[in-house]
This record gives sequence, C-alpha cells and structure tokens, in this order.
Amino acid sequence: MQQQQDITIIYIGLAALAALSFMALGYLLRKIHSKKKLKNAEDSAKKMIDTAKVEADKLRHGAELQAKDTLLKLRSEFEKETKDRRGELVVLEKRLIQKEESIDRKMDMIDRKEKDIDRRDHVMAEKEKGIVSKERDLERLLQEEKEKLQNISGMTREEAKKLLLAKLEDEVKQEAAIMIKRSEDEAKEKADKEARKIIGLAIQRCAAEHAVETTVSVVNLPSDEMKGRIIGREGRNIRALEIATGIDVIIDDTPEAVILSGFDPIKREIAKLSLERLLQDGRIHPGRIEEVVEKVKKEMETTIREAGEKALFETGLHGLHPEIIKLLGRLKYRTSYGQNVLEHSKEVAHLMGVMASELKLDFNLAKRIGLLHDIGKAVSHEVEGTHSKLGADLARKYGESENICHAIEAHHQDIEPKTLLAVLCQAADAISASRPGARRETLEIYVKRLEKLESIADSFKGVEKAYAIQAGREIRVIVQPEKINDAQAAVMARDITKKIEEGLEYPGQIKVTVIREIRAVEYAK
Repeated sequence: MQQQQDITIIYIGLAALAALSFMALGYLLRKIHSKKKLKNAEDSAKKMIDTAKVEADKLRHGAELQAKDTLLKLRSEFEKETKDRRGELVVLEKRLIQKEESIDRKMDMIDRKEKDIDRRDHVMAEKEKGIVSKERDLERLLQEEKEKLQNISGMTREEAKKLLLAKLEDEVKQEAAIMIKRSEDEAKEKADKEARKIIGLAIQRCAAEHAVETTVSVVNLPSDEMKGRIIGREGRNIRALEIATGIDVIIDDTPEAVILSGFDPIKREIAKLSLERLLQDGRIHPGRIEEVVEKVKKEMETTIREAGEKALFETGLHGLHPEIIKLLGRLKYRTSYGQNVLEHSKEVAHLMGVMASELKLDFNLAKRIGLLHDIGKAVSHEVEGTHSKLGADLARKYGESENICHAIEAHHQDIEPKTLLAVLCQAADAISASRPGARRETLEIYVKRLEKLESIADSFKGVEKAYAIQAGREIRVIVQPEKINDAQAAVMARDITKKIEEGLEYPGQIKVTVIREIRAVEYAK
C-alpha cells in the first residue's frame, strides 16, 4: 500500500516535470517566431518607403513639367492681349488727334461768330435808341391827342373809361338776359310738352275707377224690433258691444238702421261685421257679443294681410316687410274725402310706373314709392304727426331705402323734393286725387273751404293777395313789401297758421307761405 502511494507520487512529479518542460519549450518557440515576424515587417516597411520615394520623384517631375507648360501658355496669352491693347490705343490716339483738330476749327468759328454778334449788338443798340426815341415821340403825340379829346368832350380819361365800360356792361347784360329768357322759354315749352305727353299717357294707361268704394258706418236692420235686442236689458248688450269694439253704437229714430261712430276705420269695420253676424245668429247677449267680436278680430287680421298681399300682386312688387304688408291692408278701410286710400295708392303706383318708364327711371322703385306714399295714413289716427312724416318713419323702420323714404316725406311738400322720383310722386298723387269723381267732397263745400281759407289770410293788414292752391293744402300770401318787412312776414305766417287752426276744419295739414318781394319793371318803347 505504501508502495503504491510512492509510485503515484512519482508519476505525479514526472507529470509536473513534463508540463514544465513543455511550457519552457513553448515559450522559447514563441520568442523565436516573434523575432522572425518583426524582421519581416521591417523589410516590408523599408520596401514601401523606397517605392514611395520613387513615386514622389515621378510626381514632382510631372508637376514641374505641367507648371512650365502653363507658364508658357499664360505668357503667350499676355503678350497677345498686350499687342491688341496697343493697337486699340493707337486707334484711340488717332481719334483724339482728329477731335482736337475739329475742336480747334470750331473754336475759330465761334470766335468769328462772337465778333459778328458784337458788331450786330452794336447796330441793334443804335436801332433801339432810335425806336425808344420814336416811342417817346408817339406817346407824346398820343397824350396831346387825349388832352385834346378830353377838352372837346369835357370828361377826364377815367370818366370816359367808366362810361364806355358801363355802356358795354349794359349791352352785354341785356343780350345775356335776352338769351337766358329765350332759352328759358324754349326749355319751358319743351318741358311742358313732354310733361303733358307723359301725364296724358300715364292717365290713359291707368284705367282706374273714378268713384271708389267708401267705408259704410250704417248697419241695416231687418226690423225696428231688433233695436231693443241690440240695446238689451238695461243697455247691457249695447255696452258690451261698445266695450268690445271701442266704437259708439248710436240707435236713434232712423228707421231700420244703426249708426256706428268711431274714428278708427278698422274698429268700425269690426263692429259692423260683428253686429251683422249677431243679427244673423239671433243670439245677442254679452258673452256671445265678446265671442263674435274676438272671432271677427282674428278674421280681420287675415283679411288685412290678404288685402296687402293682393295689392302687392296687382302692382307686381315683392320683398316688402310683413308689417308693411299689414299696414297696406289697413288702408283698405281708410278713406280720404270718400276715396279709398288703398285703391288710391295702387293707382299712384301704376301712374308712377308709367311716367318712370317714359323718363327712363327705375320702374320698380317708382311703383314701390307710389304704393307706399300714403302708408302713414294707416297709423295717422293713432300717432301724432303728418301722414307723410309718419309714412317716411315707418318706411325707414322696416328697411326701405332712403330714396323711398324721402319721396314719401316730400309728396305733400313737407320737405323740398331732391329727386325726380319724389316730384313724380307729387304729380301722380295729384292726378289720382283730381280725377273726376275720385273724391266725394261736394263742389260747394270745397269752394267754401277755399274761400274761408283765403278770407282768413286777407284779414291781416299788409296782405295784398292770398291764393289757396293744391286743393286747399297750401295757401300762398303775397304781402306789400313797403308795409311788411322780413321779420313781420315770419310772424304773419305763424299768426295765419294759428287762426286757420282755430277757425277752420280741414283734413291733414295746410302749408302757409308768406311771400314778400320787390319787383322793378320797365317797358322798352
């Protein structure tokens, strides 16, 4: 056992010795191999350096040759360019020499001309002296002649000059006045012919009825017994009807008739329709009256709107505000001197359309103005102010153009018309109102109202003459200028206005114009 262990130790020791021997051998071999590699690398590097030196010598030699070629080329180009420049300089030098010679010749010519000018100036100076002397002699002779003329005429020069200018001025003014008068007469004659032609054509093409429908305020009864039923026990039925409609119901001795009195034509029409339905139904008591009146009011709103839409359809217009359409419908129940205002407005629209077409104006705008010109009458009984001013305000409120608003406000000359359409509106309104039978005011009442209007104005001191014009809508008062001055004329206009308001009943408004003027008239014989 011990022997086996010794043998094992020996083997281990031999193995360790062998391993150390191999390690030493490997180290020696590796060192020898490294030295060989280093030597080979040094040889290779030396060869590369030698090769690089040879190539560098070749490149340097080539660069030197190329630089020499380039230098020779540049030198050749420079010499060629220098030669060309010298040739150009020679040519320029020749030209300069020629110009110098030309300048010298011109300078010689200028010197000669200056000498000639000096000589001529001397001659001209001598001539001017002679002319000045002659002018002085001429002025002296003229002055002597003027003095002789002044002595003969007995006037100074300024007086004669003023007299001559005044005479010329008078002649020129007279000729200008004659020409202006002739032109005015020709223009007026031509304008009158054209106006008559246009108005005649408009009237012929607008065939409206002469007498139009008016609103009736009388309700016919089947018998007088119905009056008691309308009044009711202790008057409760008639009171309920008056409260519901806002209209006074007058029951008097008129046989088989009840009179409805009220300023509002819409309310009066509602009262009339309500009473007629109550009479047909036979049931008349406060509850039924309120029910019928409320129903008629709703139907009346529809009727008014339909009347406005019908007016638009008949005139071919569109695009109006719904409230404007309602106001147009209300005019169906509004009259002026017995003339239905809605029919009158449609007639004015047609007249304006025809006249605008003849004058090459806006046809639709003219018809729109004509239809809306009396729109203010739909509210004139509710709001204070003239119907033309109210109409213009309503048109502005509901988006109509300023041209339309201006024409509405100016159609009764409340303001001065500034457009041709405003003037056409005045003309068409007057034509429609002045048709025979269009308005039902009797001739006797009409004449009496005009006479009363003129007599009020004539009652003032200093009034020479008064004229009622425009169907009594305006009165023009001519005063004596030596008795009434401008300030007194203004006061008189206010006083006449107050007296008319106190002593005369009239529709709408009356314009009072006081005229004070001085005229100088002479006749050529």
